[in-house]
Amino acid sequence: MAPTLEAEASTQVDLDAPLHAAPKLVAPEPEHCPGPESKQAGLNPACAGCPNQTICATAPKGPDPDIPLITSRLSGVRHKILVLSGKGGVGKSTFSSALAWGFASNPDHVVGLMDTDICGPSIPKMMGVEDETIHVSGEGWSPVWVAENLGVMSVQFMLPNRDDAVIWRGPKKNGLIKKFLKDVEWGDLDFLVVDTPPGTSDEHLSVTSFLKEAGVSGAVLVSTPQEVSLLDVRKELDFCRKAGLRVLGIVENMSGFVCPNCKHQSQIFRATTGGARKLAKEEGIPFLGAVPLDPRIGKSCDYGESFLEQFGDTPTGQALMGVVQAVGRELGLDVEEVLPGN
Repeated sequence: MAPTLEAEASTQVDLDAPLHAAPKLVAPEPEHCPGPESKQAGLNPACAGCPNQTICATAPKGPDPDIPLITSRLSGVRHKILVLSGKGGVGKSTFSSALAWGFASNPDHVVGLMDTDICGPSIPKMMGVEDETIHVSGEGWSPVWVAENLGVMSVQFMLPNRDDAVIWRGPKKNGLIKKFLKDVEWGDLDFLVVDTPPGTSDEHLSVTSFLKEAGVSGAVLVSTPQEVSLLDVRKELDFCRKAGLRVLGIVENMSGFVCPNCKHQSQIFRATTGGARKLAKEEGIPFLGAVPLDPRIGKSCDYGESFLEQFGDTPTGQALMGVVQAVGRELGLDVEEVLPGN
């Protein structure tokens, strides 16, 4: 039986406070609830008229009591990587899928790919498993396995229809992300790649707060060359610093266009201010590489195939493999361990 979309509400709290037991509520948390563990619980204007208002207002505040469970569940994951971008449309999900395929190309690695874009899940389509559902057992939710060593988790697997919209406020989205971390039986993974939506809001705060004790290896920022994209990436970089996230580096996606016939490369999105390479130098973060446009990337995503497996010898394929190796180096791994034979 597949799980339903009735995710539990969650909240952002002071993670340095001692743990407290969650208060016992007399009624279900409404959709607009700020969360019983929130500092605003019972005091927020949205709490007016709620049967739980007095309970929430007087309950001791502290971090989410499920954080130790999440830490225990993810204890077998060696490297947890967040893929971030302050702007939509820069190819972040495409890059996340390519990064997961790249790590999984080593048969000795076991890789997980978690889609936290609750309102716009695209990872299942890109991985060729959009018609699958989640299996539930006594151990928890099982990821959908794309290959023997590559598992995926997304809200898309829980929708009755793939065209259904997820119209949720922040607490319900946070609750589902918590379930992805707490209830999914990831097992022993070498890499867990977390694809996030654009911005620096609920989903990002949830992932970073829930993973605080389990540890995040770092974040990869994705941008395109033009300044309008770099403006938002700077905000994402500021978010990482304030959240205490290590930045593994920045990738410049859509960096030029490679003709699939003549292999000539032309600049479509020109880097008017120096692009991601200059930004990396200014901010003192690693530049992981530039990945040119290639029409076959879009086709691979539409058909749910690995671009690296099909077109690894193309300029774009070589650039992507270079980025995967660069991420591995930032994690302290040997290049041969990340992509043997490359």
